[in-house]
Amino acid sequence: MTVGVAIGATGTGNQIDASVRLAAEAAAAGLRSAWFGQTFGADSPQLAAIVGREVPGIDVGTSAIPVFGRHPLIVSSQALTAQAATHGRYHLGLALGTRLLTEGGFGIPYERPIARLREFLTALRQLTETGTADFHGELLTASTPVPAHVPGAEAGVPLLVAAMGPQALRVSGELADGILPYLAGPRALAEHIVPAVTAAARNAGRPAPRIVALVHGVVTSDPDAARATATEQLAFYEQIPSYARVVELSGGNRAADVAVIGDERTVAAEVQRYRDAGATEVVFSGTDLAGEADRHRTWALLGELAG
Repeated sequence: MTVGVAIGATGTGNQIDASVRLAAEAAAAGLRSAWFGQTFGADSPQLAAIVGREVPGIDVGTSAIPVFGRHPLIVSSQALTAQAATHGRYHLGLALGTRLLTEGGFGIPYERPIARLREFLTALRQLTETGTADFHGELLTASTPVPAHVPGAEAGVPLLVAAMGPQALRVSGELADGILPYLAGPRALAEHIVPAVTAAARNAGRPAPRIVALVHGVVTSDPDAARATATEQLAFYEQIPSYARVVELSGGNRAADVAVIGDERTVAAEVQRYRDAGATEVVFSGTDLAGEADRHRTWALLGELAG
């Protein structure tokens, strides 16, 4: 099982340089992967490609690019370029996004998200596996009059989806290589998420899916302060129905209730719970919420667990 971290370099310095430095630290600590969120700031596939090129000892991925406001032809070009730049160490994460960001940010109606995800994945897999597509759906068209091949990316790109609801899990099991659930505790994984996506993959004749559990947490000597910070940072997700539902299925009331916060023994035990629940990989985010010293402490433990 691999263990990784989400890197969100902030501050007044150069974000690209900071991301490379942090990824190098993560690799030195023994972590296996570094993941980059897609916001309205830095482009995550470009950032992953640069970091993966500069830090050869670590896999890189995006978690995750919303399918609204993007097109499979463009995303495939980004992904294949990142895959070639990193010599096969790039992992593409996609997401449904949210109504708030889709309609407020792009001015695009948030309509039929599951159907859009299905069509997006169908076209995208054609493109990443063959360099060509001839897809004509209800919502999307992706056709390549000339091949869209990127030399050096022959291995293709692993496709993951930030899926947690029943319909998204079904589509992901049928068409993707795995999922990237966030704020889904061990109970939600074991009882709802892993069985659903695994059954969908099996019924579609596909291999067992990767379950990349994104966990918000940190090793710290002051768990009360860290949890207070997490409560503030994660409150946004409580407004989004899909996250509110998965937190409830995990046994929590607030998003911070599923954060993993405590000393080394506490965090190691929680990582094991995720493994027992079916996670094939665990990726920690928010590891800097209690300061740089705790981040180093957290990464040291996670590196040991990845060994």
